[in-house]
Amino acid sequence: MKRWIALGLVMVMVSAFSAWGGAKPVILATTTSTQDSGLLDLLVPQFEKESGYQVKTIAVGSGQAMKMGERGEADVLLVHSPAAEKKFMADRFGSRRRLVMHNDFVLVGPATDPARIKGTSAQEAMGRIARSQGLFLSRGDNSGTHAKELGLWKGAGVVPEREKWYQQTGLGMGQTLDVAAEKRGYTLTDRATYLAHKKRLGLVILVEGDNALLNIYQVIELAAGKNTRINSAGGQAFADFMVAPKTQELIGRFGVDKYGAPLFTPDAGKNPASLGI
Repeated sequence: MKRWIALGLVMVMVSAFSAWGGAKPVILATTTSTQDSGLLDLLVPQFEKESGYQVKTIAVGSGQAMKMGERGEADVLLVHSPAAEKKFMADRFGSRRRLVMHNDFVLVGPATDPARIKGTSAQEAMGRIARSQGLFLSRGDNSGTHAKELGLWKGAGVVPEREKWYQQTGLGMGQTLDVAAEKRGYTLTDRATYLAHKKRLGLVILVEGDNALLNIYQVIELAAGKNTRINSAGGQAFADFMVAPKTQELIGRFGVDKYGAPLFTPDAGKNPASLGI
């Protein structure tokens, strides 16, 4: 009897393993914005169902995600820091990089807008915040959002790092928005994460629509030759899934029911030059 019970348990374990196709899990290193917006809650279960792979998602800044890729601690990346991505590819850590989607960054802050940035360009807004010494909360985490913010400060001719009005949280986007809301300060955020948290924040969009605020996401497959631990097949399967027509359709509809408009625009197959990268 015990023998039959043991055999039954083995069969159950084999069946469970087979349900995942016996496949090695896929480690996805991605940005906090794709996690905080809720997009991955929609896409990852769909990928797991279709592919037989199980996904372990690690949401960090784009810079940290690429460092994980360099060390062979991830199998595929979904990131939004174009300049850093180009270097990553040039250093041959990635084997293929493809456009997935875009949305935009926005500058948010208290409705009272003490620095009077509402309706200005992104560059002018940064200059006004600096001149008025308005509190600005930076992620300070080498993420794609942080990289975009630093580029905007540079364009405005401002070096904010040692200023008292400039505070770095070292946190993800959702948490940085919470800090900005608590302290009634300004911050730069992707639109999707802002909308996902808007109701509890009390912050408003003050600057938007500037071409300098475009936020582009790409999926990167890692070069297997750099590290034997990389699950290349699983990484490629996820990358293919992200640019597949069915997935792109899901991305294009995400957010419509809740916000009345999509949070991301699908871009698979487009010429990167059309987005300025």
